[in-house]
Amino acid sequence: MKYQNIREEELKNRVAQDIFWQYDCTRIIGDIDFCVAMHQSGQNALEQESLLWAEAKTGDSDVCKSLSQLILTIGKARIFDKYLPPAMLGAFDSEKIAFIQYSEISDIFYINDFNWNVAPSNYDSKEFKLIHKKVSAIIDDSLLVFEYDGDERELKKFIKENFVVGKFGISKTQIDKNNFMIIYNKWLKDVKPSIAVNWEIAKKSNIIDGDFYLADLLSQDNFTLKEKLFVLLKRDHYELDRKFDEMGMFVSKSTSFLDGQLAHTQFWNRYERPPREEYWDYIVERRDLLVPQDIRERKGSFFTPQIWVELSQRYIADALGSDWQDEYYVWDCATGTGNLLHGLTNKYNIWASTLDKQDVEVMKDRIKNGANLLEEHVFQFDFLNDDFEKLPQPLQNIIKDPIKRAKLIIYINPPYAEATTATTIAGTGKNKAGVSIIHKANDYYKSKIGNASNEIFALFMSIVYDKIPGCLLAQFSTLKFVQGTNFVKFREYFLAKYMKGFVVPANTFDNVKGKFPIGFTFWDLSKKERMKRVVCAVYDKDRKYLGKKRFYGNLPQSINKWIVDFNKPAGSEIGLMVSCAPDIQHNTQLAILSKQQERYCFVVSKRNIIPISVYFSVRHCIASTWLNDRDQFLYPNNKWEKDIEFQNDCLAFTLFHSQNKISSKNGVNHWIPFTEQEVSSREKFDSNFMSKFLQGKLKPEESNGLYDDAEPRTSPLEFSEESQAVFNAGRRLWQYYHSQPNCDVNASLYDIKEYFQGRNDLGRMNSKSEDERYAKLLHCLQKKLKFLSRKIEPKVYEYGFLME
Repeated sequence: MKYQNIREEELKNRVAQDIFWQYDCTRIIGDIDFCVAMHQSGQNALEQESLLWAEAKTGDSDVCKSLSQLILTIGKARIFDKYLPPAMLGAFDSEKIAFIQYSEISDIFYINDFNWNVAPSNYDSKEFKLIHKKVSAIIDDSLLVFEYDGDERELKKFIKENFVVGKFGISKTQIDKNNFMIIYNKWLKDVKPSIAVNWEIAKKSNIIDGDFYLADLLSQDNFTLKEKLFVLLKRDHYELDRKFDEMGMFVSKSTSFLDGQLAHTQFWNRYERPPREEYWDYIVERRDLLVPQDIRERKGSFFTPQIWVELSQRYIADALGSDWQDEYYVWDCATGTGNLLHGLTNKYNIWASTLDKQDVEVMKDRIKNGANLLEEHVFQFDFLNDDFEKLPQPLQNIIKDPIKRAKLIIYINPPYAEATTATTIAGTGKNKAGVSIIHKANDYYKSKIGNASNEIFALFMSIVYDKIPGCLLAQFSTLKFVQGTNFVKFREYFLAKYMKGFVVPANTFDNVKGKFPIGFTFWDLSKKERMKRVVCAVYDKDRKYLGKKRFYGNLPQSINKWIVDFNKPAGSEIGLMVSCAPDIQHNTQLAILSKQQERYCFVVSKRNIIPISVYFSVRHCIASTWLNDRDQFLYPNNKWEKDIEFQNDCLAFTLFHSQNKISSKNGVNHWIPFTEQEVSSREKFDSNFMSKFLQGKLKPEESNGLYDDAEPRTSPLEFSEESQAVFNAGRRLWQYYHSQPNCDVNASLYDIKEYFQGRNDLGRMNSKSEDERYAKLLHCLQKKLKFLSRKIEPKVYEYGFLME
């Protein structure tokens, strides 16, 4: 071991002196242990190019754990948003040093729904274990490890070849496919305000700032090198919208700078332009990343991941035969920059149209650089508004010929925006401006497909079905058109034979948030069949086959129609249950409360507490995943009525679930499931309703209006072994709470959690408590509740609350 018996700070100094003596190792970037950069005088610290960020450990350390800690350190502070990332990440200890390219692990920083707010050094946290698992899967093929003693010569050679110093002094930052978006975000702040454009007005004409950035980026000496781009930089001004007018004259628009190009010059002095030519096509093709989010949603400027493009084309081949590209025509009528057409070989049978002229120019530039398309087959066309007479004549001929039309595949990943959001429904938001309602197709098809006309992809499907009858439709979309409650009328209109398809996690698509499935489905519009059941293959993010998933288009009435029958309580209420849409994605809104909310609530009383508990439990006992997110809860059969054990299991589940948010702060708490003696209470409870209800001891004269049967039940409820385990775990938690000196004797489970966990500055309950005994008791309760949920789950399907 070369560096024995020294502290970490001394180790870092020795490594800097012995190995990286030619470089600047003095920079401090966040909590990163060790940074290597080139010596650059006068350089802004944020712009100075790093070569290495590394984690340091004394002794003989686990490289994978060290790298995982480094990644958590970087991700927690989002350091990559403030500083240009280095070429490499590393880890070193007293005997070795390891390197991995930053680009190999950069995707980890964009994991959806990941809690970065954890201590990077806590190797026992679930977050660390997740990162460690991902790093382990990467480093086997990509990690380079050098021992100081045995690999000294190889280490020096590696650093000489890969840590290129160039000249000492000011050096421009190289731009590549990994950092062009980071630099774009800096360009938005520094350069965009200096360009003489009213961006709000320009946006209405489909002119976006990203096209100006491309013109800058792909230029040399302030002249754009790619003439097919929509915007060109011409030394001291920009040209755009070049075309021949009605007199046959070539005209264009131009704009310059508000500050004499000062901000533009100062900004680009820091960067080397253009990037290496090998990156040009990739950067141009990813123009979609430069389109503002609201426009992307409305127009569908979303990049279909190549992994799913390839799989979709394999599915088409499986359905039509290996020679399908020679026998069929393909029209992508929402093509964007055309990445969905990658892999197609017969350019004479491919057509591509897009709403934006800019995208047409990008595609023609790609054709110039070898893309397998014909320029004459790429054109601007507004599919939702333009008349089909505007289509190129050869494509019109195909559509008008029934035989050829039957061989036409509409192959699309259409826009997914909808006119309303959950916040609109809840009354806290507003309709998205310019979505769906701006299209004349919306007016025409609303009477045919109802509320589905709010969805742009549904309008695409309807126009294809109506104006290109008998063709084939291959599309990416959500599966809400199969089973969504707003698509009942659409399913009556859209009659076609389902051929095959697959579903994948939505978050594998750029900037699509949330856990739900996006499907590729293939339809034969010449065969009129009702959409009863759609069976899709299921793949995870790495294209691993997971099995099959059924989506139903002929579902029974919803569970909300069922629970309404029980919303006629007699006697006083003991709580309220929030009403929400009957699918799994909305379960987060389903709660039992003491206080009326803006959203409609069902009244809970003694008379309906059992069906309310059944409703609550069947919805909460199954965890939400990306695959079941849109599954609909249904009107059950009547078998549940005779299953008393199931009913009692549901009551136990409801009493102790975290979404039971009954609180004594908002009135009398009727939900305490124990007696005062069981929990060693200092005082009598204000209400013993629940414990007496469970024990069958309620009498009409002592029920305070909560129990009004002429013949009250006198026998206790009988609970399964799993339910009893939940009660026992809950009792221990209540007992510990009642041992606290300042407890509220009437506290609910929600109140107990608030007592131990507290709230943050925003008023939200903290997720953890520093009280270790409480944490163990709560964990035990949650564990027992999970066992109970597994017991309830099969009955959910058996009794028809969900379809398998």
